Amino acid sequence: MGKVAVGAAVICAATVCAAAALIVRHRMRSSGRWARAMAILREFEESCGAPVGKLKQVAEAMIVEMHAGLASEGGSKLKMLISYVDNLPTGDEKGLFYALDLGGTNFRVLRVQLGGNDGRVVNQEFIEVSIPPHLMVGTSDALFDYIAAELAKFVATESQGFHLSPGRQRELGFTFSFPVKQLSITSGTLMKWTKGFSINGAVIFVGQDVVAELTKAMERQGLDMRVAALVNDTIGTLAGGRYFNNDVIAAVILGTGTNAAYVERAHAIPKWHGLLPKSGEMVINMEWGNFRSSHLPVTEYDNALDVESLNPGEQIFEKIISGMYLGDIVRRVLCRMAEEAAFFGDTVPPKLKVPFILRCKATIARLNLLVVYNYMPGLSCYCLTPDMSAMHHDTSSDLRVVGNKLKDILGISNTSLKTRKVVVELCNIVATRGARLAAAGIFGILKKLGRDTVREEEKQRTVIAMDGGLYEHYTEFSKCLESTLQELLEKEVSESIVIEHSNDGSGIGASLLAASHSQYLEVEES
Repeated sequence: MGKVAVGAAVICAATVCAAAALIVRHRMRSSGRWARAMAILREFEESCGAPVGKLKQVAEAMIVEMHAGLASEGGSKLKMLISYVDNLPTGDEKGLFYALDLGGTNFRVLRVQLGGNDGRVVNQEFIEVSIPPHLMVGTSDALFDYIAAELAKFVATESQGFHLSPGRQRELGFTFSFPVKQLSITSGTLMKWTKGFSINGAVIFVGQDVVAELTKAMERQGLDMRVAALVNDTIGTLAGGRYFNNDVIAAVILGTGTNAAYVERAHAIPKWHGLLPKSGEMVINMEWGNFRSSHLPVTEYDNALDVESLNPGEQIFEKIISGMYLGDIVRRVLCRMAEEAAFFGDTVPPKLKVPFILRCKATIARLNLLVVYNYMPGLSCYCLTPDMSAMHHDTSSDLRVVGNKLKDILGISNTSLKTRKVVVELCNIVATRGARLAAAGIFGILKKLGRDTVREEEKQRTVIAMDGGLYEHYTEFSKCLESTLQELLEKEVSESIVIEHSNDGSGIGASLLAASHSQYLEVEES
């Protein structure tokens, strides 16, 4: 072999060695990055742990807060608001009743014809109306005149399928999903505006009776209608559930936000100073989204989300179990993995740094408005996790749904199957924690009411009415919630506990409460 050939061979060998060394270094670096990414995932999974023992501690802590909230105003992180609803629908209600559901930038008006036990809901109709942006920052008269005018138009379209009994005034159930200090079943003062109302310092009757404001507006429109019940959406869900099933004792909303209400014994409410209601019962609006406890598995990602939110230090329970936040927790963990472990390549995808990007594209414009204009959680009708749930529910062999979501939403292309599997696992960790904690909250309510054990003298059936987009549309979440509740209960007890979907509680539930608190009720009974 000549000198040239030898030299070429040496150069070739050196090149091969260099390339091999480069490949080895690349593989080692990739292996190191993957190990770091997995370490971040496992650390997060461990901090999200919610074994049965911890869940029972969470339930006990909630019961303590429930007792404190029932004992005195401001005595607990749970407000335990007295709703003044002491007569839930029984199914005997008859007649024509209306509902007005005001909870955001739209409102709904609904009418139902009730036929008693035989006919139940004979007929129903509704309309949905958008509120012009300028009315959200104007005066109370302008806002409620607009609402009353639309209500009057709707009343004017009553068809032959709806009949008002002769000599009677139309009655309305008013669902008002803003912070209100309830004074009676037909009155409550607005504590503050949220969801885009009263921005830029505009004052719209904060401290005034919202029922009185609506009543005056209806009078100005020449509309003869009485507000028979002022409620929020969770109370409405409970009423709607009870109407169709007498075993319903509580309602839970799991949507954008979360809340719970339940039927309490009136004598178990020390802060109640009025006469005990004839029914001996009172519906309590827990406002459980504000629950917090040292037993909650809160992570550094949750703490960061809370600090950057519009209401830091508040609604901690809501921020780890509701649809508004689950997708963003996933995003925050993925962002850490991208920053510290180059999980998606050498550069961090810019869109991964955008808060709440993993949510429903159909409501992005709406929610951007709400975020800019002092959004506060509580819109139960929206599930902001369809992107996350779609990835979690992906059963395709190559997880193509996950790949498409990463590409379309986050701008991350050409992900490996191994990477996509990690994303699915992360979604599962976040959803599982949320579902198990929601189950712990329900278990706390059951235990507070003594329904966590079987009584020898009776085998009672207990039904929880459930509503909200998160529960309805995120199947893995709802399945986990129900299986966790069975874990927490003894087998014999779990057989008697049922969760039922109660759709549209804030609408039909309000009309049913108008019926069960009608001014003509005593006349009918006599």
